[in-house]
Amino acid sequence: MPVYKAPVDDTLFLLNDVFAIERYNNLPGFADASSDVIEAVLGEGAKLCEEVLQPINHSGDQEGCTRHPDGRVTTPKGFKAAYEAYAGGGWIGLAMDPEYGGQGLPYTLGAVMNEYASAANMAFAMYPGLTMGAIAALYVHGSDEIKRTYLPKMIDGTWSGTMNLTEPHCGTDLGLLKTKAVPNGDGSYAITGTKIFISAGEQDITGNIIHLVLARIEGAPAGVKGISLFVVPRNKLGEDGSVGANNGVSCGSIEHKMGIHGNATCVMNYDGAQGWLVGTENKGLNAMFVMMNEARLGVAIQGLAQSEVAYQNAVAYAKERLQGRALTGAKEPAKPADPIIVHPDVRRTLMSIKAFNEAARAFVLWNALKSDIAHRSGDAAERQAADDQLGLMTPVLKGVLTDIGFDNAVKAQQMFGGHGYIAETGVEQFVRDARIAMIYEGANGVQAMDLVGRKLGRDGGRGIMAFFNEVGAFLKENAEDEALKPLLGPLQVSLGHLQQAAMWFMNNALAKPDNAGAGANDFMHLLGLVSLGYMWVKMAKAAQEKLKAGADERMSAKLVTARFFMERTLPETGAHLARITSGADTTMALSAEQF
Repeated sequence: MPVYKAPVDDTLFLLNDVFAIERYNNLPGFADASSDVIEAVLGEGAKLCEEVLQPINHSGDQEGCTRHPDGRVTTPKGFKAAYEAYAGGGWIGLAMDPEYGGQGLPYTLGAVMNEYASAANMAFAMYPGLTMGAIAALYVHGSDEIKRTYLPKMIDGTWSGTMNLTEPHCGTDLGLLKTKAVPNGDGSYAITGTKIFISAGEQDITGNIIHLVLARIEGAPAGVKGISLFVVPRNKLGEDGSVGANNGVSCGSIEHKMGIHGNATCVMNYDGAQGWLVGTENKGLNAMFVMMNEARLGVAIQGLAQSEVAYQNAVAYAKERLQGRALTGAKEPAKPADPIIVHPDVRRTLMSIKAFNEAARAFVLWNALKSDIAHRSGDAAERQAADDQLGLMTPVLKGVLTDIGFDNAVKAQQMFGGHGYIAETGVEQFVRDARIAMIYEGANGVQAMDLVGRKLGRDGGRGIMAFFNEVGAFLKENAEDEALKPLLGPLQVSLGHLQQAAMWFMNNALAKPDNAGAGANDFMHLLGLVSLGYMWVKMAKAAQEKLKAGADERMSAKLVTARFFMERTLPETGAHLARITSGADTTMALSAEQF
């Protein structure tokens, strides 16, 4: 059966040695997050994920969720008790405002816990994950009354939250949505319509479900300019906050899907359900995008998480599975064959996943810290710079980490041979679960177009120029470090590729937009690779310092893995540049009938 051990030591290395989290003690919540507190929090979180969530991952996948004739949905065995343990431990409110019952710790720690939980049991982690996204949207855009009514119960886990965007006839193009909102005359609205693909839309683990629903008020402008956001509880609330009768909200069916079987992906029907406006009328997308951006970072973490758990299981199998002899002679002559980890191609596969996982974890935490700065810093310029980076990197995180995360789950499955295709080993679940992360919260092609079409040139390219300057400054400052030179050279070349690609778009995409569309995916991955390379040189520098101070062989392994990434993965930036600069001519040349 599958195994999982949360990478606590690697996380602590990143937080303490690479990013020096103590530098942020001037930000609210960080002073409470001393190194001892962080270590204790991550240790307890790891224990919960390893001992409570992971053991019900495979069984939850096999059992799935069940919709009953009366519309009730039951989750797999053990999920309700696991949720009670998760909520009871305060994990949902880890980074939430203490005014509403949260602990006020850095969002960065919440991102770490998200990785551990998603690796241990991705389908389960979506229940609290969606709730945290809904909390974020209500916290920013909800009225004081809405926040007082819903946030405490959501933060303590008594109630959960969802987001309702997609409809049968519209997904990415939300301007086509038909769900309507009619004023009731008392400040509330009657919400009527059908939403599909609603993760955690119905379940038996919380006493109420607080749905955030996009709808169009009667008479509102057409398209996205006429969309409003509403908070719609599944069950009505009494004046004392007690949970009452159903509010005209029901689960019509559960989707039969490829993976994440332990999460109830529902068709939701709203039949005059009573809802309240969140934020400003006809500005619903602004409010929902708070949740969507939180969700996109969360989905990026899911890509890393599935890559990590798949890798751990592939490594364990490669050390045990006996097959063939090493090319240089038997390594374990007393056995009938050597373990397959002796074979170069097996090592190539495992090293490529390992090199990605460690850099991707750093990439996530680097940006999580920027999120904390953007939301907590008292310095306006510092907040703006952090927000610029988040705007630029969010589509990269979501698109690149989920694309490569899925590829790595497949690579890990390959290590098992035919056993990897058999359900009882559990590794094929990682492939199925990882696949959805490339699709939901904005398919990855949409992320690439968002990056190139909106984020790259925003504010005169301020975000991408800041990134160029930061990486360039690191390269210059460390140019004389002999030990780092083998890493800095390849990164310098790839940074040049990225700069050339950005300039090519400036010169060739405005007059011919198809050039941007045809090259967007390659640019997203090119920026992603340079970002991961930048993470590796920062990690290598920190590892060198720890080795000088007498650290163990784990730091030596960091340096080897960094070299592997620079030699075997980063050169792909050249191929991305070549594809970008080939333009869109052949991509767009065939007529539809010729496909």
